[in-house]
Amino acid sequence: MGFWDVVTGRSRPKAANLDSLFLVPSAAVTLQTSLGLTPTGEGSVCYRAAAGAAFQQTQDEVVTLLNEDPTAPDVAVSRDEFGFTWLVAHRDPADTGGLCTDLHAVNTALEAQGFGAGLLCSVVPFADPSGRRVGLVYLYKQGTFYPFAPTSRQARDNLLEIQVRDQLADELPMERDLGRWLALWGAPGL
Repeated sequence: MGFWDVVTGRSRPKAANLDSLFLVPSAAVTLQTSLGLTPTGEGSVCYRAAAGAAFQQTQDEVVTLLNEDPTAPDVAVSRDEFGFTWLVAHRDPADTGGLCTDLHAVNTALEAQGFGAGLLCSVVPFADPSGRRVGLVYLYKQGTFYPFAPTSRQARDNLLEIQVRDQLADELPMERDLGRWLALWGAPGL
């Protein structure tokens, strides 16, 4: 932070560390052994889409580029009821490492096309045999994770979220500010 930032009361946002996504496979082992939660094989990247035909054309080009590259993940576009765009990747549930590599590639491709300012989060969903679901949410602008466990359309399992946070505190950079643990109603896979 520079002198001018201090004088004007501005702070620079923490830079995203997309490599943190590669910590999720070991966290998945912890979640499976401690809470019975296993990866679903689906992951997604959420961003705020700009209005206009130029943006839509660029987004379509990014999706086409990713889907045509044999080394990049196949992605599908989804929009939620709140107007956010999700790029959804699918893998075998046993290949969490591959899924995290795919999410890293999607984030990197969006950054390279100038969408970095609109990137919001990435989500890796987990489920247990009883149907409980929880997503590990990577906050792009904070460089941290938090758990989100919806139980219905507008309710969440706060106890499960705290349990997941406590289990993964030594493995992932967890978001300490609970005010940033936003509800992701309608997120793919949750």
